[in-house]
Formats: sequence, C-alpha cells, structure tokens
Amino acid sequence: MSETQTVTEENLFMSQYLKGKKGLITGVANKRSIAWAIAQALTSHGAQLAFTYQGERLKESVEKLAAELPYKAPLYECDVTRDEQIKKVFEGLAHDFGQIDFLVHAVAYAKREDLDGRTVDTSRDGFALAMDISTYSLIALAKAAEPLFPKQGGSVVALTYLGSEKVVPFYNVMGLAKAGLESAVRYLAYDLGKKNIRVNGISAGPINTLAARGIAKFTTMLEGHRHRAALGRNVEVEEVGNAAFFLLSPLGSGVTGEVLYVDCGYRIMGF
Repeated sequence: MSETQTVTEENLFMSQYLKGKKGLITGVANKRSIAWAIAQALTSHGAQLAFTYQGERLKESVEKLAAELPYKAPLYECDVTRDEQIKKVFEGLAHDFGQIDFLVHAVAYAKREDLDGRTVDTSRDGFALAMDISTYSLIALAKAAEPLFPKQGGSVVALTYLGSEKVVPFYNVMGLAKAGLESAVRYLAYDLGKKNIRVNGISAGPINTLAARGIAKFTTMLEGHRHRAALGRNVEVEEVGNAAFFLLSPLGSGVTGEVLYVDCGYRIMGF
C-alpha cells in the first residue's frame, strides 16, 4: 500500500476526526477527479457525503462512484449557473442531512477555444462563462450553504491552480477565473468568519484529470513540473485529498482565507 493511499479495506475509518460530520462535494466527474480523491479521504476519516452532478451524462458516473462508499450518499443535479438548481440542492441537503459541516467546491469550466488560443483573443461571452462557473459559483454555493452550517461553524474548500498568479500557456482565461476564485476565498473567509465558517483554497500541481486533459500540451506540463519541483516528482491525487481533509477537519481550525499549495514544492522554485 502506498504512503498516499486513502480508502482501502485496511484503512477505512482509520480515524474518527470527522465521525458524525456531513458535507457536500461538487465537481466529481470520474474516479480520477480530485474531488473523488477528497471524497475518499473524508470518508476514510468517518465523514458522510453528498454529491452534485451536472446533467445525465455525468449522473451515471457519479452514481457508480457513490455506490462504492460504505453508506448511501445523496445525489443532486446541479448546474451552478442556475440559481434555482442550487436552491434545490440545499433544500435536499436540509431534508437529507439537516445540516452540513463542510463544502467542497471543485467546479471549473472554460470554452475550449478560449484555452487553445491567446488570452488576448478571449471572447466576451467565454470570459463571462468561465467566471460564472469557475468563480461566482463559489459565492453562490457558499451563500446557499451558510444557513445549513451549525452554530459551531464549518469549513469550505475550493480547488485552484498556480495559473492564477503565474502565466501558464494555454491556461488562459481559466487563470483569470482562478485568480478571481482565490480572491473570493479571502473575502468569503472574512464574511463567514464571524460564524466560524472557514474558507480556504488548495492549489494542486497538475494532475491527469478529465478537466486537465482539455489543456493543450498537458503532458509537457506534467513533465516540466516533475523536473522543476523541489521533490522531483508530480503530486499524487491522494495527497490533495489528504490536504483537503486537514483543512476541513478540526486539525485546520485556525486556518482560513489561505491557499495551500500541494505541488511538491514547484511554486517555491525560481529557476
């Protein structure tokens, strides 16, 4: 068993840090999703989860993954550009869970043509769409979740990437959206901190997910990252899941408004 492995028969419920805790995870697409790795890590520490999916195309995949968990996980359809669907999700959570202790935001999208070309050629509607789905959705979901957090508070984690602050060719408009997302993390941390709701981001190194494969020359990005990272390797998806567990659990109780880099030390390198 690898050091970074999370859920197995041997280590399922290896701790009870999240026993009795419930939460919502958005953005699971398949078993390679970072969101799914987070789900496995949280489950291994005793949490009970619910999931969203967008459209029938992804419903079957999420259903199959959720069926692997040792409990029945509620599933809700959610297009984050539609406020009425977000409202229905949290009405469903109120009915199924009563309250939630954490929220994972792993939703992002940009048009392929706005990733393949130059940032300067980004279309107006493409920019608006990327910002709506990748950035504003965090605000919309956090607002809908706020009434369901208990009096003692809770935690929100959003997934971001280094393209928010450094130029990553072919990341383009998504880098602009992630910059907005990270700013939203800080402002939401301030707003919700009065209710002891913590809001943080995780900036993972490149991982071969469904979304990442939409970025041109992604394999070249993986190779370059491996050579330049302080640890001399790429990050494993399980490591991101474990970092999310830390931020969502009582272990991260004093951390809010931060972006945690889980990239094997790539960001610290200057040359």
